[in-house]
Amino acid sequence: MSERTVLRDDQWERIKGLLPGKASDCGVTAKDNRLFVEAVLWIARTGAPWRDLPVSFGHWHRVYVRYNRWSHKGVWARIWEAVSDDPDLEHLMVDGSIVRVHQHGASKKQNATQAQGKSRGGLSTKIHLAVDALGNPVRVLLTPGQASEYGQANQLIEGLEADVVIADKGYDSDNFVAAICASGANPVIPPRKNRSSPRDYDKALYKERNLVERAFQKFKHYRRIATRYERVAKHYTAMLNLVSTVIWLT
Repeated sequence: MSERTVLRDDQWERIKGLLPGKASDCGVTAKDNRLFVEAVLWIARTGAPWRDLPVSFGHWHRVYVRYNRWSHKGVWARIWEAVSDDPDLEHLMVDGSIVRVHQHGASKKQNATQAQGKSRGGLSTKIHLAVDALGNPVRVLLTPGQASEYGQANQLIEGLEADVVIADKGYDSDNFVAAICASGANPVIPPRKNRSSPRDYDKALYKERNLVERAFQKFKHYRRIATRYERVAKHYTAMLNLVSTVIWLT
């Protein structure tokens, strides 16, 4: 195959046993999983339409149908969960980032249910991300682009036993700070200017927040992430799950 691939042999060895089917099976599900995963990564990396998938990866429609089937069955999420089972939660950093929805990705009805929202710039989606102390993604959530970041903050950290939670001042709310403290973690969040009693925070430790910003940069190296082409939120989330797995493998 002449097209550039993403996964090294050692990375493939780590995930091949997590995929549906077995290498010894003769069924369609188990047939050349590696080629299929590389086909989806080619789409994610280039942002190209599915119809433009190089023929060396197989027929585009079969790849597309299989990708959707795995998305609805939660396969991509389970792979990410398996490779990220030992996060470094000394620090947990959260942030949000808006991505534009391409006109081909606009859902026809009920945009809100597909995490799409209208703003001055058009349709957009907001990615809410939590990363560990090494900058590896541990949780991803989607909302319409106009949604506030702190509205998803509690859900981003729920069940994650971190020592410290770091976020920018956009997350400075009494509710979120209380949720962090209740989890046993220390909040490192700059206070908003309108606070009557500004809260102290560790300015040196706050500099570690750049890890979540760098994680977003890694995501957006994949053009299918930087611009949303998927109409269905579950399909876009599956792309995020796959790229999260790749980040953990590197």
